[in-house]
Amino acid sequence: MPGPDRRAGAVPGAHALVGEYEAWLAADGRGSTCYRNAAWAFLGHWPHLEAFACAPLPDQLALTASQRPFVTFLMLTGRLRPGYDYLAHRKIGGLLAQAARGAWAEDLTRFAAAATDLDYAGLVVKRTSERVVLRLLIQTGRPLSGLTVQDLQQIADAFARCAAAKDNTSTWANDRGLVTATHRVLFHLGVLPTPPQDPRQRHGLSGHYSGVPHPLRQVFLDYCAQAAATRAPATIKAIASHLAAFGRFLASCDPPVTNLANLHRHPHLEAWLSALAQARHSDGRPMSTGHRRGQILTVRQFLADITEWGWPDAPARPLLFTRDIPAAPHALPRYLPPDADHRLQAALREVSDHHPSALSRLQADALLLIRATGLRIGELRDLEMDCVHEIDQLGAWMKVPLGKLATERMLPVDDETLTVLDRIAARRTPGRPLPHPRTGRPVDFLLVHQGRRLSAQALREQLARSCQAAGLPHHTPHALRHTYATALVNSGLPLQALMHLLGHVSATMSLRYGRLFDETVRAEYDRALAHAKTQLAAAEPAGICIDGPAVLLPPGHICAGSGWRTSTAIKTRLAGGYCLRATAQGPCNYANICEHCPAYRTDAELVPVLAAQRADTRALAADALAHGWDDEAARHHRLLDRLDQLINQTQST
Repeated sequence: MPGPDRRAGAVPGAHALVGEYEAWLAADGRGSTCYRNAAWAFLGHWPHLEAFACAPLPDQLALTASQRPFVTFLMLTGRLRPGYDYLAHRKIGGLLAQAARGAWAEDLTRFAAAATDLDYAGLVVKRTSERVVLRLLIQTGRPLSGLTVQDLQQIADAFARCAAAKDNTSTWANDRGLVTATHRVLFHLGVLPTPPQDPRQRHGLSGHYSGVPHPLRQVFLDYCAQAAATRAPATIKAIASHLAAFGRFLASCDPPVTNLANLHRHPHLEAWLSALAQARHSDGRPMSTGHRRGQILTVRQFLADITEWGWPDAPARPLLFTRDIPAAPHALPRYLPPDADHRLQAALREVSDHHPSALSRLQADALLLIRATGLRIGELRDLEMDCVHEIDQLGAWMKVPLGKLATERMLPVDDETLTVLDRIAARRTPGRPLPHPRTGRPVDFLLVHQGRRLSAQALREQLARSCQAAGLPHHTPHALRHTYATALVNSGLPLQALMHLLGHVSATMSLRYGRLFDETVRAEYDRALAHAKTQLAAAEPAGICIDGPAVLLPPGHICAGSGWRTSTAIKTRLAGGYCLRATAQGPCNYANICEHCPAYRTDAELVPVLAAQRADTRALAADALAHGWDDEAARHHRLLDRLDQLINQTQST
């Protein structure tokens, strides 16, 4: 940098400008001959200040340490707009404090107050004001109310170029977050018309089709564009993901399939189905049946649609059939057992009552609301500020907006749930209504923090932390919905009421909980088990043993003092004894099986035993008829006929 140029005195107003600069420095307790000479040197090199703004960035950054304060003074007094690249590269100490004495002090105070109302931390407010807002005011020369989305984009681009030049991605991530926060605060101040886009969302579908050759890529994109007329955006993205995987498989064939009209069942579709059955995730886990079904159903529908629409790339005939679709698993809902449910709710209440972070407290309340109402996580995030309605003689009800199944419903809520809703309303941050992601209409959402809706991922992470604190394995928010439904079914809630509370349009969906806990099944089980336990003692003397050696009881205990022949049990006379069975058990399938077997043999010495068995059997047949047991009586008569045959054969030999 050249030394002081005496020609600088020819710059109009140079002496007054340098004098004002010295007074500026003196207000901060600074100032020296070095600073004054540096100012004259700057004016000597750039007698026209706009020339500095047009200079190459390396020349701008080559200023000496004593010249940079003069440039800061020129910027803060509105005399110099050095360009976004210079502002992005320079770290200017004390910039925000110096700006408090300038023309933008009121705008900076207004911005900081709005950011604080949105619950941004003090450090974030300070960094955003200094790093983004003040630099925008310097470069645009406009007040805060005159900033635009384009201005934010320009400074964001400059931050990105700065990070790339320094090869520092973390710097860009921090600056991008500050720009997004600035955008959000300016939206809620009414300066900008729309809030910032979520940086995690990928817009458009082209990115899904990496690795898919161009002819197929365009067909898939055209199909998604057509399907978007009747399907939700999330469904279209799922379709795009499944078609992309199918397209990459076709590209890997030998030769590659680039025209679907050349697609054949063998070898293309059969090889794809086989590969899909063996596919695994990056961590080695096999693909779930649900994922495979989704891919096959998507491709099948895609091929059917383009054939029906008459697209020239459509195959000549159907190539995928119902038998190609793996059967869907019918897993029962994954609910939390009562003990785990109580521990998790206690952990969430602990966060809600004592956590230092306002965001964590709000998230814990949101999860408690899911447990209290059975909402889906998407329905929870869509709740509006006026969702609670008081109805005469019917209490408080909560309106659940259109959700997964495009249906609205009203849920009754108790006082405890109203308390959770009141806490949420008190803890949310204020701000302008946000555009609804599906309709675009402004909506005053209930679950809002720092000017944006709570994300589903943030709620999942909070639940994971609470599960860990409660000593439980990982659970998803949907498990809270299952737990809500399970508790109601256990309490005898009718199916129709359960369908309404859960927002099910099909009874099949609600019947999953009916299969899980059926009150009738439980009652019948308890009744049958009690009866069986009562009869076990009667069965054990006949050789029945439950969990251990048989304990023989005297016949008087079994028959309540009467003989075994007149007891109310089902009785069978055996050659060496007898058998007793409870009436609920029914006749034994193996009763007297030996006597009826063709291989059965006896001799004259055993005729008295057979005769005694025959006499008892005749008495048992009469007893069965007296009880109305016709089948049992018939069984005894068949044994009588067989015993007569055996006795006659033995006596004749």
